[in-house]
Amino acid sequence: MSRFVTVDRETDYLFPPSVSDWLPEDHLARFVVEVVDQLDLSELSRQYAGRGSKAHHPGLLLSLLIYGYATGVFSSRKIECATHDSIAFRYLAANTHPDHDTIATFRRRFLPQLEALFVQVLLLAREMKLIKLGRIALDGTKIKANASKHKALSYAHAQKIEDQLKAEVRALTAQAEAADQTPVGDGMDIPAEIARRETRLKALAEAKAKIEARAQERYERELVEYNGKQEKRRAQLNAGKKPRGRKPKAPLPGPQSKDQVNLTDEESRIMPVSGGGFEQCYNAQASVDTDTMLVISTHITQATNDKQQIEPVLEKLEVLPDRLGKVTDLLADTGYYSAANVRICTQGDVQPWLAMARDHHHRSVFERFAPDTPAPVTDDPITVMEHQLTTQAGRALYALRKQTVEPVFGIIKQVMGFREFSMRGLDKVAGEWTLATLAWNVKRMNVLKMAS
Repeated sequence: MSRFVTVDRETDYLFPPSVSDWLPEDHLARFVVEVVDQLDLSELSRQYAGRGSKAHHPGLLLSLLIYGYATGVFSSRKIECATHDSIAFRYLAANTHPDHDTIATFRRRFLPQLEALFVQVLLLAREMKLIKLGRIALDGTKIKANASKHKALSYAHAQKIEDQLKAEVRALTAQAEAADQTPVGDGMDIPAEIARRETRLKALAEAKAKIEARAQERYERELVEYNGKQEKRRAQLNAGKKPRGRKPKAPLPGPQSKDQVNLTDEESRIMPVSGGGFEQCYNAQASVDTDTMLVISTHITQATNDKQQIEPVLEKLEVLPDRLGKVTDLLADTGYYSAANVRICTQGDVQPWLAMARDHHHRSVFERFAPDTPAPVTDDPITVMEHQLTTQAGRALYALRKQTVEPVFGIIKQVMGFREFSMRGLDKVAGEWTLATLAWNVKRMNVLKMAS
């Protein structure tokens, strides 16, 4: 008598009448459909003209994208294949098979509408009693652009190539003028060679113009900062105080030799990444609710550091519906700290918890259980925040930052596999980041619902 289960690949299977019978009741695909069915998709539906062959419903295509991003399937071609191979995708597609062009076009076409859908999902979470805003943790993570860093062109190298091409054009022109006396090499078409180099020169001129425009923006920004520092030093001198720190250096106008532009995605930037080295990236920002780990707001920046990202986040939070609640506290690491950011938060009735310096690890037992120092008698928000961060309650509250936003980034990048954008350009990348975090929110809501 055989100990093994019988292997029979010839007998026909009796499939159930509905593909949904193959999915467990608590499967994520079922929850994705449940969420999408409750969204108002009229803004998407009304953009279909109704001419030609029948289109796939936007709810079906949106479900495929949300589930795809939640499970690490980002390619429209792989999603199309999955509607044949995967029971979950076949269930989402209702036994239809949208081709990859349809899926890719839908994603690209409706990226601007994703932000409103993102808010709708948060409102749905509120109705399900899964979230009520209070404390949020803010952080950023570098995500690779859909471009190679080796396709970046520096200003110095662009000038070098430009000089070389101009010299070649002059030499070819001279050879063309002397063609009657000097034979031209076999197969050499001088007008075509000149035209090819002139085309490259035109592309180089456009690349240099973009670098110069960025350099001018940087100079204007640095000039404002420099004038502010100079004004502060003059005020200190007039008050009879000795200014602290080194005297600020005036910014230099014009591009630097290392300034560069990427020829594949010109809006991406070279950024340092964790683990060392540099990559062509975008800086993806997200604020996360500390109680539920749901992402509350997102945006993309081309800046390497996070110093200027508090204000955009507060602007996003300001326009959220009142039904979601009110953000009371904002936790962020030292990369976000500045006196201006502290004041911006307090002016917006949000209590800032911005680390002012890197905290040392492995504090002694005496430090950890030391009584709180008396609160300072002052209205200065920076002094108040500095004291609050040293209290027992303040340390416990700030510790929530590390255990909320950083795990969210870790799951999105390592579990969901979203480590590189599929699209190019700042606006499209921002839309795709919204889609990735929307997929995370739906995935997280499913877990919270089962736990409640």
